[in-house]
Amino acid sequence: MATVIRLQRGGRKKRPFYSVVVMDKRNRRDGAFIEKIGYYDPCKEPDVIELNMERVKAWTDEGAQVSPRVASLIKLVKNPELAEKTKVKTEQKAAERTAAVETKAKAEADAAAKAEKEAKKAEEEAAKAAEAEAAVEESEEEAPAEEPAVEEIAEAKAAEAKPAKETKPAAKEDEEKADA
Repeated sequence: MATVIRLQRGGRKKRPFYSVVVMDKRNRRDGAFIEKIGYYDPCKEPDVIELNMERVKAWTDEGAQVSPRVASLIKLVKNPELAEKTKVKTEQKAAERTAAVETKAKAEADAAAKAEKEAKKAEEEAAKAAEAEAAVEESEEEAPAEEPAVEEIAEAKAAEAKPAKETKPAAKEDEEKADA
């Protein structure tokens, strides 16, 4: 019979608890097992790993294969210093991730502050432009006497141009009458 040493999941949703069992290779993960040789609780701090190394050795001597995850657990049980190194590395990686997240959040906050400053600056410039336009409009409203004079000059020029145009067609009409 082909046997394998692997993890059998127990526990509730999002709170796993694993039994290290010897079972037939063809059985499903949580199916019937031959012998329970330990357990692994990843939810505890630090992870709790309890293995009967004598039984593990006996089963591997009989030809039982070891799953990759159980092989890593066996390494950790045999060498507790390796477990500490692994724990330190994971803590460093977690610290790096949190530092990266904080740096990103700070950069986003700086960008938002910069955008806010630019918006305030643009708003101030728009207010200054509006004040300048209002000043120009006020000066235009104060000088309405000048505008009619300009308009009167334009009307006078238009009046002078109209009679000149009327005289030309009248001359043509006289020529036409003479020819007829």
